Parts: sequence; structure tokens; C-alpha cells
Amino acid sequence: MQTTARTDLAVQLRLTIVRTARRLRQEAGTDLSPSLTAALSTVERHGPMTPSELAARERIQRPTATRVVARLADEGLVERTPDPQDGRSALVSATPAAHALLDELRTRKTAFLAERLERLDAEDRAALERAAGILERMLAE
Repeated sequence: MQTTARTDLAVQLRLTIVRTARRLRQEAGTDLSPSLTAALSTVERHGPMTPSELAARERIQRPTATRVVARLADEGLVERTPDPQDGRSALVSATPAAHALLDELRTRKTAFLAERLERLDAEDRAALERAAGILERMLAE
């Protein structure tokens, strides 16, 4: 593939992925910002964790992670407990309310995509299935 064609495809993929992510956020219907939702998902998936670990996983600065944790705690979505390894730090965990909220958001997003997939013919669905696998491999590198 020539450089121009490769660049054009990269632009098309980037725009499509951004638009898809934006549409899924809209379909989720949450008041949480995308960054708060991402951080909460990270805590749910990998927690309990320190704010420093959250910062590293989310690729944000430690002070930003501290603000994110405070906001999520204010919303009742995370709880902080003393870190048994380091008394100066806390461990952040997702609350049952966070699990319920994230389950609901994921269900809405999945339902939106499933409904759109239902409108496609079998050939297009198979092409998207292949593309999803290719994207996963490409992003895992």
C-alpha cells in the first residue's frame, strides 16, 4: 500500500473510531464526563488501586487522578480505604453503585450497536467481525 493510501486509510479509521466513540458515549446517557467514566471503568476493572496507579493506567498526571478520584467519591462511585502497604496513600475501589452504573452504560451501548448490526446483511456483519479482530490485533501491538 502506498504511503498516501495508507495515510488516507489512517485518517478514515481515526475519524470513524472517534465518531463511533462519541456516539456510544451519547447513547450511554450518563452525566459523567468521558474521562470520569474511563477512570471509573479502570478502577472497576483493575482496582483496588492507588491514585498513582490510576494515573499511570489512564496516562494522566497524579494531581489530575486525585481530582478524578475526589469527584467519583463525591458521586458515591468509588471509596477510598487506607493502603495497608503505605499509610500515606489510599486504595480506590468501585462501589456497588459504580458497578450498577457501568453495567447499565455497557448494556445501553451494546444494545445500540446490536440494533445497528441487525440492520446489516450477513456479509457486512462478517466484514465488521473481521475488522474488529484486525483492530484488536493492531492496537495490541
